[in-house]
Amino acid sequence: MNTALRVTAFTAGLAAAFGLALGVGHATGSGPSAGPAPATHAAGHAAHAEHSEDGPGADHLPGGLEISERGYTLNLDSPFVTAGSPTDLRFRILGTDGKPVTAYQQQHEKELHLIVAPRDLSTFQHLHPTLAADGTWSAPTAVPAAGEYRVFADFTPAGAAEGLTLGADLHAAGDLRPAPLPQTGRTATVDGYTVTLTGDLTPGRSSRLTLNVSRDGKPVTDLQPYLGAYGHLVALRAGDLAYLHVHPDTSTPGPEIAFTTTAPSAGSYRLFLDFQHGDTVHTAAFTVTTGQA
Repeated sequence: MNTALRVTAFTAGLAAAFGLALGVGHATGSGPSAGPAPATHAAGHAAHAEHSEDGPGADHLPGGLEISERGYTLNLDSPFVTAGSPTDLRFRILGTDGKPVTAYQQQHEKELHLIVAPRDLSTFQHLHPTLAADGTWSAPTAVPAAGEYRVFADFTPAGAAEGLTLGADLHAAGDLRPAPLPQTGRTATVDGYTVTLTGDLTPGRSSRLTLNVSRDGKPVTDLQPYLGAYGHLVALRAGDLAYLHVHPDTSTPGPEIAFTTTAPSAGSYRLFLDFQHGDTVHTAAFTVTTGQA
């Protein structure tokens, strides 16, 4: 994604009976994706979801909680940046031999998806870095405010049976002003679009979320494929930023985008929906709180 429920293919799950509130994101990611119709990517979405979702009883943690997993390590060149200043975020994925990984399987039109989010989950960036021959990834970005951030690398090494999501802390210097988790509702507005969320989630059980996109009071029925799908959903659990990345069950270009998700636990989550229309990627953000399983 330009950018980690058993809700990806993150993009490997998310929340229930939630008191739902909503905020708005801004356009992020790369430009228009010219790719095959999302329906052709169904198998890829299922495979990616396999490593991105984790519910109670799963044999491993949700994605993004560990800097190392299965012998792979996310290695940032520097974990320090200055808030508001453009920076080239550089990192490597070290393999089981300790050397940088240079070969990856493409997932959703990219070899690696990078997510950057602050601990208060007030903002969200979905980046698509470039890979140098020596295994160094780089992505130009700027974090908007001082604070503690989490960087998520979502990828599948060449020859691996499944993908994984690694996470590392990023520290942004500046005038720190901590903020509570944004409180939102079931309707978000972003760039003139209205996105409405329906459906409830239960921790540990699959549930269906549907997001309906409209503009100027009219349903949007000509969404454009973005990274092989008409919508991408990333959920981050408040408190530890467990990463959950999901792709839609439906393959029609709107107005509804449906996802089947599983919250790994009760708690609060931030949901970030990326969708493309008018050759621009838009991001709608929601805060949801789950009950006990």
